[in-house]
Amino acid sequence: MNIVLTGATGTLGSKILFELCNFKFDSLASVILIVRKKGRVSPQARVKNMLEYGFNSGAVTPDVATLLGKIKVVPAHTLLSPSTFLEKQKKYHFIHSAGYVNLSVYPENKDEIFSENFDFTKNIFHAFEPYISKFTFISTAFSIGNFSGVLNNDYLSIDSPKEFRNAYEASKNATEKFLVKAGKTENIPIQILRPSVLGGNAIDHPNFFISKYMVFYLFAKFFHKSNAGDQIRIMANADSGLNIIPTDYAAKVIVKVLETDIEQLNIVHHKETNIVRGISKILETVGFNTFDITQEIVNQTLGFESVLEKLYYETIGVHLNPYLTAKAYSWDTTLLESILAIPSYDVEEYLVKTVEFAKAKNFRNQNW
Repeated sequence: MNIVLTGATGTLGSKILFELCNFKFDSLASVILIVRKKGRVSPQARVKNMLEYGFNSGAVTPDVATLLGKIKVVPAHTLLSPSTFLEKQKKYHFIHSAGYVNLSVYPENKDEIFSENFDFTKNIFHAFEPYISKFTFISTAFSIGNFSGVLNNDYLSIDSPKEFRNAYEASKNATEKFLVKAGKTENIPIQILRPSVLGGNAIDHPNFFISKYMVFYLFAKFFHKSNAGDQIRIMANADSGLNIIPTDYAAKVIVKVLETDIEQLNIVHHKETNIVRGISKILETVGFNTFDITQEIVNQTLGFESVLEKLYYETIGVHLNPYLTAKAYSWDTTLLESILAIPSYDVEEYLVKTVEFAKAKNFRNQNW
């Protein structure tokens, strides 16, 4: 098997790479990693640092030298010139894990978000089309938009209008549609895999580890750094929930289904954390206790009750609010759990432990 993987130094991409190395190593002929330079650190050095971390933490079994023997690191600026680093006589399974996660609701950010997600994927597909045996796209479980009810895996058959909470969701939905249509035209199998919110490890060690703190972690970080004396009201729909899937579980599922005929799969937890209880647990864990959760409108027009409340609704709150106040919905996980059982744990305790882990690390992202 020949693999091309984008996003290999990212939160999910790195775990996908580790899983490939652990469970597909013997069948892997080559793994091409498309990696950006980071500051003065070369793409090759970034991958070596990441593999050494994975080896030292027990996340990968083969030694680093053996792994590097099958891995070729390609600088990101050459990505759209695959003829310069791929072999013409070979076909490659392309796994597109890289993505631009930006939950901004501001219209001025829409073009950038679509460029980084939709246009970028479209350009990749067209550039690599002669070399692709299969294209696996890592999307998001939220590409359906603000939908209610129970969701199955086939988002693309839903014809009803979608109310997207931001351009990120819309860009992922548009990308899915493009890939399915282009795949049929070019006779290339398309696989769309959709994780929900990524959390720390629930299976692998270190427990609760995640390489980058985003979404609910940013919420925790904001209040951890805030003045605990300021009162704040947080808008939330009491019927809604927070769906978190451990990154290690998501990666294991992705690697398991790569060679199957599954076309769409939502990688989500079968049990959500009630949004009110989830917010309360997060804030209590970071030591912030002067809050009220309300279903009433809080905005500039009606007036803010504190400096912190104003700051929250003018920064992360404006982007997270569409999720905290979203319609209540859940996912049918029958197919997912037939592939790999979701780890058994108390979802509220898991949420607390993930935030405690992040707090102990001072919310610092892994530097590789």
